[in-house]
Amino acid sequence: MRTLWLSLLLYTAQAAASGQAFAGETRARQILDRFEHANQWRDHVMVAAHRAGSMQLGKTLYAENSIAAVEGSIAMGAEIVEVDIRRSKDGEFVVMHDSWLDRTTTCKGEVVKYTLAELKTCRLLVEGTGAVTGETVSTLREMLTATRDRILINLDNKLDVGDLPGMIAVARDLGMAEQVIVKENLWNQDRITAVKAAMTAIGGGFQFMPIIADDAVRDVSFAEAVDHAFSPRAIELINWRAGAETLTETGGPLFSTRMRAAAVRGDWHIWADTYAIIGKPGGFLAGGRGDELAVQASLPREAWGFWADRGATIIQTDEPKAAIDWLAAHDFRVPYANEARQAEPANTASIN
Repeated sequence: MRTLWLSLLLYTAQAAASGQAFAGETRARQILDRFEHANQWRDHVMVAAHRAGSMQLGKTLYAENSIAAVEGSIAMGAEIVEVDIRRSKDGEFVVMHDSWLDRTTTCKGEVVKYTLAELKTCRLLVEGTGAVTGETVSTLREMLTATRDRILINLDNKLDVGDLPGMIAVARDLGMAEQVIVKENLWNQDRITAVKAAMTAIGGGFQFMPIIADDAVRDVSFAEAVDHAFSPRAIELINWRAGAETLTETGGPLFSTRMRAAAVRGDWHIWADTYAIIGKPGGFLAGGRGDELAVQASLPREAWGFWADRGATIIQTDEPKAAIDWLAAHDFRVPYANEARQAEPANTASIN
């Protein structure tokens, strides 16, 4: 009996120590564990904030791709922020979606025609209101420093594959390469071969996420070939062909039962997009089931719930707070260490 009690006490002490170690991990490390082990977290939908997460309930609160937006996304519990990378005239990596500065800053003209010093005079604008912020164009290093150990960061490369080594070098210099997700579009075997060579040349230690779009890929066998080539932890699936004129009933050819089975076999996340594209109808990337349907039409189950039901365990959205709140309230989120579980939703007749 004494031996049994000693064993139980030892087990309890080990469990407590393990729990303390987990609780003491950085937020980014906890997120990375879920990102790298998709099959262990199929009951949790991660949220990626598009362009760092500038909107809430249809209103733009922060300048897109700003550090202020990143801070907001971290505070609300998003797991990933997506930002866009370009180069200045003098070769510095900077955070900017458009090739021109006109829409999002107080400056005019092409990004590549400004030196970094000149870009640092351009103040970011809050789109819609036109409010001028106190924040200037960020460098990649500044953006990475702001996210370090707090959240994963997805770099949307607006340049060439050949520019990725330089981006990863900055992350490695900061000791945070594993917290960085880079992605490239893949559409045929030649493209797989070219990107594979580029990734091999860069070396390991970071996250590579392939993107597959249904304008070029219509079956799961290509995703399986991509899995074999890269062993990714996530694959982003794009609904170009679905448009947004009518609601998709199935999710399109890429969001099939076979694709979900392939994701399970490969232990990778299905990444779905519900954000809006400038100049396109709402829900364009989501077969009509985008953020507009969730927020403006008050039908989040028909948007975020629809993609979660079709296997998406990462959703990239312009509405990270609303998505997190709804997903948590409807049991699509598992709390992290030191994070309380959200109260169960009230039983009402609402379709929400």
